[in-house]
Amino acid sequence: MTILDKIVEQKKKEIAAAKQLVSIATLEASPYFDRTPHSFKDFLLAPDRTGIIAEFKRRSPSKGIINDKALVEEVTQAYAAAGASALSVLTDEQFFGGAQKDVTAARRVNNIPILRKDFMIDEYQVLEAKAIGADVILLIAAILTPEEIAHLAAAAKSHGLSVLLEVHNLEELERSITPNLDAIGVNNRNLDDFSVSVETSFELAEHIPDEFIKISESAISNTHVIKDLKKAGFRGFLIGENFMRQADPGATIREFVKGL
Repeated sequence: MTILDKIVEQKKKEIAAAKQLVSIATLEASPYFDRTPHSFKDFLLAPDRTGIIAEFKRRSPSKGIINDKALVEEVTQAYAAAGASALSVLTDEQFFGGAQKDVTAARRVNNIPILRKDFMIDEYQVLEAKAIGADVILLIAAILTPEEIAHLAAAAKSHGLSVLLEVHNLEELERSITPNLDAIGVNNRNLDDFSVSVETSFELAEHIPDEFIKISESAISNTHVIKDLKKAGFRGFLIGENFMRQADPGATIREFVKGL
């Protein structure tokens, strides 16, 4: 059983428990449920923004603890002030040390799109994302069938949420494209051995239809890589560990964007 398999099995248990504890009516009664989400596309393409999707992540299965001292409000505000186009906030607790309340905390103090970064396998999670103040959901092709991707993307769209599809290879990309996507992200991390290579993004760039915003995820550690990715058509750059592993992620992103 791979780590991804373990995460999905755990997620099924968590969703079943959540459905017993929090009804759909309760989610729909959230003060954030009726807000109009920010447009992921608009912020990624805004000339006064960097295209960076700055991630708040405490730990990961492959790296262990990355930063368990940082405060979500403080870090995400610093990200936004430095020109981030969007925020990515982990909500998986067991494997990444995240929480849904982190999205809500970030939402209270920021006015840019927030991606709920989690392993989405059920429409209930889409409603959760809307209820906690997220603007974007992530659909990971490696854990979903084409039918599930189409269903969850349509559900997200019906609530005004943007959709980011994550792929790791050409096979996932070709079988997963559906009309209700806003962006397609290439995860440069190999799920088999957790190695990273930005070459994955360059290899898949020409295969991503132009109607979708192209995003490169992981393995981005300097601005030269971003400049090269832009030449290949990418407009979004998800960066987490490069900022979070520093004692002051906000200062790190401020220094980083000077090179853009």
